[in-house]
This record gives sequence, C-alpha cells and structure tokens, in this order.
Amino acid sequence: MNTAPNPDALSLSYLRRLTDDTGIFQHTKFGVPDRFHGYTSDDNARALIAAALAYAAQPGETTLDLAHTYTAFLYHAQNDDGSFRNFMNYDRSFAETIGSEDCQGRCAWALGSAIADSPLPDNLQNTCKYMLNRALPHLEEIRSPRAMAYALIGLTSILDAPGALLYAFPYGDADAPDPEFLPRTRIEALVDKMAGRLLGSYRTYRRDDWHWYEDSITYGNAMLPWALLKASRLPNRTEYAEAARESLDFLLQKTSAPEGYFKPIGSDGWYVRGEAPAPYDEQPIEAAETLLACLEAYDLLGDPAYRAFAVRCYDWFHGSNSLRKSLIDARTGACYDGLHARGLNLNQGSENIVSYCTAQAAMRPLRHDEPAAAAGGQRS
Repeated sequence: MNTAPNPDALSLSYLRRLTDDTGIFQHTKFGVPDRFHGYTSDDNARALIAAALAYAAQPGETTLDLAHTYTAFLYHAQNDDGSFRNFMNYDRSFAETIGSEDCQGRCAWALGSAIADSPLPDNLQNTCKYMLNRALPHLEEIRSPRAMAYALIGLTSILDAPGALLYAFPYGDADAPDPEFLPRTRIEALVDKMAGRLLGSYRTYRRDDWHWYEDSITYGNAMLPWALLKASRLPNRTEYAEAARESLDFLLQKTSAPEGYFKPIGSDGWYVRGEAPAPYDEQPIEAAETLLACLEAYDLLGDPAYRAFAVRCYDWFHGSNSLRKSLIDARTGACYDGLHARGLNLNQGSENIVSYCTAQAAMRPLRHDEPAAAAGGQRS
C-alpha cells in the first residue's frame, strides 16, 4: 500500500512549476497554474517553510532559488508598518491593504523557520530577521487562536537557535548587538502571553469528553497543541506541556481510523462538539501539520508513539488512507488537493504540494528508523 518515494530524493520539480519570478501561484486547474487567482502571502509563507526545510535536508541551487523567491514575495507583501498583505493579483497589485490575523501568524512562522531551521545564507536570513523584527508590533495584537499558534511556532524557533537574534547590519559591525532588534525579553514575553491565551482557551472549553480549545475542530488543528509544546520550553511552564499533550492525544485519537490509518477531520462540515466529524474532504495540509506536531512531541516528550503517528501521517499521502489512493501524481510529483467521498480532487494547488514537500523534508531524519514505521499503534 505504501508507495512512498525514497525520502533521500526530495521532490521539488512540481513546486518549481507552480513558481514564477513573483512567487508560487495560489491555485491550479488540474496541473496548470491559475493566473486568474494570482498569489497569496499565505502560500508563499508555507512555501518558504518547505524550501527552508528542504535546503537544510539537501542544499542546492534550486532550493536556494525557491527560498529567495518566496522571501522576496513576503518582503514585497510587508507594509511599512510591519504588517503583511495577503492576496496579490497576477499583475502584482495587492487586492487588500492588510491580510488576516492568520496571514500575519503564518508569515511569522515562515520567517522563524527560515531563520532557525535552515542553514540558508546570511544575506537571506538577515532579510527574514529584518521582516520579523518589523512584524513584532502586529504579532502582539493578534487574538485568533490559530494565528497565535502560527506566530508562536516561528517565535519559539528563533529563541532556541544560536545567533538567530543577531543581525548583520548593512552599515557597521556585523556582530554589533542592538538591544532594540529582536529583543529576547520582548519575544519571550510575547510567547508567554500568547501561550497563556491558548491555555486559557483550552481551560475554558475543556470537558471530560472534549480536550480541545474550541467547541469545534476545524482547520490547522495540530498547530494549537504544537504551539503549546514549543512554548513549554520556556522555564517553569510545565502547564503548557500538560495541556499540549492532552489535546494532541485527543486530536490523534479523533483522527485515527479503526483500521489504523490517519484520517483528518473533513473540511466539509468539520467536527462540532456533540456531532459526528465530517468524513470528507480530507486535506494534505492537515497531514503535514499533524506530522510536524508529532515530531515535536516526540522530540520533547520522548514517546515513540508520536514518532509512529508522524509516519502514519506521511503514509496518508501515499495511499494509507480512507480511499486507498495515493495523493502523489506519479508522473509529475504533484500532490492532489485532497480526498472526496467519490475519489481524488484532481486539482493540484500550491498548498498541497507545499504540504507534501514539507512532510517529505521533515521525515528525512527518520529514514533509517524502520521500527518507528512498523510500530504505528493508535494512541488512546
């Protein structure tokens, strides 16, 4: 059933096809970029994460070129006040003055990932640091749970990365510290404040039979426990880890099919408390983000069941799913948009290939650990 490609051979060809000199296109008609719908910062932020992880796993000029393109898009999208616009038309005109809170959070996640999770060249990382520093005032204002989770992932990443808070100034000493630039105390305080809000939401909605942050489980679900896991690395914040573990276990239970494969909550109705979860449409982004959250949980908590569930999420792309169909186009390397009740969604948009490339790059360190793949038991 598992027809996964060799994880040593990262598949970036289709990602390149969806990317022009502006950025990655938002949608496709089957496998052809849909210029009518242009680009988004959301998708270029996700693509930067994928490119940064891929460059860390397998450095090369192709991956570096992609990372530069996506970084340039975000730089173009950032307003003078540090906020980000989101929707861009094909003529490179933006369709709005500022993007959603989710957009602000996703951009912060991407910039933090490019800074902390990849050996990208200093000149590119400095651009990312410059943008993230400008974005801090807007990150302090967001209240959407998922937006805070996206931002938390990016901010906590740079706190643990040596040298991530230093900036090579265009003029003067490249190693000269600047207390006003990405100040650690400010970032730690922001991380703690955002994580505290997420924990407060969790405590508000949590019941004996419902370990979640809201009365419904919708999109970007794994980001919420993942963000609290990352924040629990702050000193004396074990309560974040406890809530993160309980909620992640709850999510994994709800996305485990009786047959043992990963089955994400369907986007056609989501999962409202007290009702049955929507069985379809299953989307690749949920598999990728759940995989990343599980790898974080394994790294922090050491439980091999999380590592095994990450493998299960990866196998979902290759046919270990409710329809027993691979979402990867064997001829082009593209990723289909998801699983409907009647079969594959045959469009192959950017969110999906980015999700697959991200999952593929993140799984590389596990390629020699076959027992993890065989262990894939369901968490309870």
